[in-house]
Amino acid sequence: MSVTVRIEELLQSHPVLLFMKGTPDFPQCGFSGQTVQILEACQANFQHFNIFEDSEIREGLKVHSNWPTYPQLYINGELIGGCDIMIDLYKKGELVELLAAANAIRA
Repeated sequence: MSVTVRIEELLQSHPVLLFMKGTPDFPQCGFSGQTVQILEACQANFQHFNIFEDSEIREGLKVHSNWPTYPQLYINGELIGGCDIMIDLYKKGELVELLAAANAIRA
């Protein structure tokens, strides 16, 4: 199975997916840690993918998304962006709106 197909399957399987360095409990970079904190502040239901566990996905996603850095947040298969964009959207109240539209807020 090609890396593109694998990425598409991941994105279709999870309404909110964070490709990050490490895990939410043990982020392996400050930016990944910040994105988890933002999602938690929004009370988001999200899945994560540790890019250190699959080099093919790590490299293929950069091409797929045309976004060279991590973390990368996807909502309903659409790239939202990295840490800086998430911070901006959070401060504007727009991130929680995107998450709510995806039915990804904890009750």
